[in-house]
Amino acid sequence: MSFLGFAARRLAEMGATLLCASFVVFGAMYLAPGSPASFLLSGRSASPEALAAINAQYHLDDPFLVRYLRWLGDVVQGDFGRSITYRTDVSRLLADRLPTTLLLVVMALAVVLVVGLVLGRVAAVRGGATDSAVLVSTTFAVGTPSFVAAVLLQALFAVKLGWFPSGGAGEGILDRIWHLTLPAIALALYLIGMLARVTRSAMLEALGSEHVTVARSRGVPERQVIRRHVFRNSLGTVLTTGGLIVSTLLVCTILVETAFSIGGIGQLLELSTSTKDFPTVQAISLIIVALFMIVNLIVDLLLPLVDPRITLASRRSSA
Repeated sequence: MSFLGFAARRLAEMGATLLCASFVVFGAMYLAPGSPASFLLSGRSASPEALAAINAQYHLDDPFLVRYLRWLGDVVQGDFGRSITYRTDVSRLLADRLPTTLLLVVMALAVVLVVGLVLGRVAAVRGGATDSAVLVSTTFAVGTPSFVAAVLLQALFAVKLGWFPSGGAGEGILDRIWHLTLPAIALALYLIGMLARVTRSAMLEALGSEHVTVARSRGVPERQVIRRHVFRNSLGTVLTTGGLIVSTLLVCTILVETAFSIGGIGQLLELSTSTKDFPTVQAISLIIVALFMIVNLIVDLLLPLVDPRITLASRRSSA
């Protein structure tokens, strides 16, 4: 199968999956208890006429399938509806908050990749006490949930030491990076341990392979053996784990953004869910699903490039 053919097939599958996901996302909110009308009334009693006016304004009395098709048609055109809570277009809310969340995810991903790959590589190559130290530290990292790490980092580095802001997203790129440093570390801590362990295991497996033994017997320098034969052959496993890491980052931002009051789409999703803001919850959920599938597509396309042993045909059969 050609690269373009494989990419086209995966894009078609992604479109079909996204269509199914949109139906599930739209339907799940309407199966939840409560209604937008009850939130809009804020506990006040209302006449049947007032309740009917609210239902008509938000098309809550229309049949389910009619509401779904209308919503889907608007989404395709970039219109996610109007927020019930904020009384503004959902697209505007997302445009204001999505860049903050994406910057947080990118910063956390950079921390995970740099620290996780270095720890995993050092543990596999040096072994002994270094390997044991890495295993202990990564065990601690994996056992620390993001929201716990957020509270601990906030208490130590923001409240006690005053090195970083305790909350908010900041203004301007440099100030925003400064504000998002602690949240990025809290978001990355668990995943650093996971990536370090995966990298260590993959490199240890590669170190025991036959082609590494042959390379060493031919007098190839150890540093070159590690770089060209060990680390490179472990990149397939590392890249697959990287796709899972990005997806986990997108989900865990809800907890970290709430803890630090960052104001990204994670915190917006939490607030919108509690207030039954259907249009906002549906839009954010659909965006997270779309980003998740885009990450998987990128991983599938990159794997044959970083690991020649993996072919497009094998990825097609496993998709």
